[in-house]
Amino acid sequence: MSRPQNYEFQEWWNKQREKHHDLLIDKSETQRLFTSVEIHTPTADPAVDKERTRSARQLSWVCLLKLQQLASSIAYLSNGFVAILRTANRRIASSSVAADSSRSESRLYHAIKVFLVVVLVLLLFELVAYFKGWHFSPPSLSSAEVEVLGLVELVYATWLKIRANYLAPPLQSLTNVCIVLFLIQSVDRIVLMLGCFWIKFRKLKPVAVMEFSENSEEQNVQDYPMVLVQIPMCNEREVYQQSIAAVCIQDWPRERMLVQVLDDSDDLDVQHLIKAEVQKWQQRGLRILYRHRLIRTGYKAGNLKSAMSCDYVKDYEFVAIFDADFQPGPDFLKKTIPYFKGNDDLALVQTRWAFVNKDENLLTRLQNINLSFHFEVEQQVNGVFLNFFGFNGTAGVWRIKALEDCGGWLERTTVEDMDVAVRAHLCGWKFIYLNDVKCLCELPESYEAYKKQQHRWHSGPMQLFRLCFFDILRAKVREFDFIISFL
Repeated sequence: MSRPQNYEFQEWWNKQREKHHDLLIDKSETQRLFTSVEIHTPTADPAVDKERTRSARQLSWVCLLKLQQLASSIAYLSNGFVAILRTANRRIASSSVAADSSRSESRLYHAIKVFLVVVLVLLLFELVAYFKGWHFSPPSLSSAEVEVLGLVELVYATWLKIRANYLAPPLQSLTNVCIVLFLIQSVDRIVLMLGCFWIKFRKLKPVAVMEFSENSEEQNVQDYPMVLVQIPMCNEREVYQQSIAAVCIQDWPRERMLVQVLDDSDDLDVQHLIKAEVQKWQQRGLRILYRHRLIRTGYKAGNLKSAMSCDYVKDYEFVAIFDADFQPGPDFLKKTIPYFKGNDDLALVQTRWAFVNKDENLLTRLQNINLSFHFEVEQQVNGVFLNFFGFNGTAGVWRIKALEDCGGWLERTTVEDMDVAVRAHLCGWKFIYLNDVKCLCELPESYEAYKKQQHRWHSGPMQLFRLCFFDILRAKVREFDFIISFL
């Protein structure tokens, strides 16, 4: 039996649906109206106000960027100053070898630190003066303005007076001296370039009176002078074999040549290796000796001096010197010894260096350019026109009589090669540079090795100049050969 229909519930349900529908319509309308509302500010010109807002924002960003740049600059300067102080402290801590020297060096580095602190304070004053605008109108110490100046202004004005009256004149004098030295060096370089051009144009080069034949057996052995070959080395584990082999295969009669391996190594393993290499060549019939000093004083100069004191050296007329990393060609002696024939006043024949690792990295390429200019221009021009140049310490042949006449090897400087060359020239001996004869060697490939080499090359000449200055003034050597050559 079916239930009768409930009209009251139906009416209530319809009313609820109508209310819900009206509520949805009102909500959607409200959302539409709310999204379409535009908020306007009560300004007369909205475009102008928008433009002002943007310019103010840009100005704030510019100020922030300026502040960031200033902060980074201050941080950079402070970090640099701290790094300098740390370096000075490390130098002080690591340089204490002896008591007296350590005290003197510590005083020196303390003075350097005080100087750096003063420079930093002055830099801060300059920054304050810049931001206060004193670079446009600096404060003065005149009587009318002292009363209105503050403490900072007064200190800065005093610093300006000290800088203008006491610091500027000596700095200007030093600047003038540097300019004069630059002009002198520029003139020297120009003269060297002109001399090199003249040598190339006239094809000037030393000429030997005689030549040795390529086949040694065709020539009398007595025509070959006695030659002593020296190879000074110290802990040369990597290159000792090739250097000894390059010297031992020289195309020269064995009975007219003696090789001295001057080993200053403090490593026992290296000593045994070098001694074994020498014994190997002795078994092949070569006249070669191994020398090791028990007292290693004077470095390379002391090593060479000790070797020249041997009794058998008096039997030899010439001495050829090669460092451990140099590899002369088999015909090296045949290309250099003939220039001594007929030139009794000739003391040295120097050859050019050629580098096997010149393209290893950027550092070796730069060194190759610099040293090529030194050999191609400086030594060649000085050798042709002045008959004098500094001995390079290796790849050269000396007349033993000239070494003995000028006093031999001395241990007073780190550039013993230049020292003996200057003393020999002051004694009236002459030199010859052969640009066509090359001796292979290696360039420093690391910056540390290059720095040590340059330190020795630059500090030694100044020390030598101080020792030889008065000897040069008292010398009677007068060189005008370059004028005669040009004529």
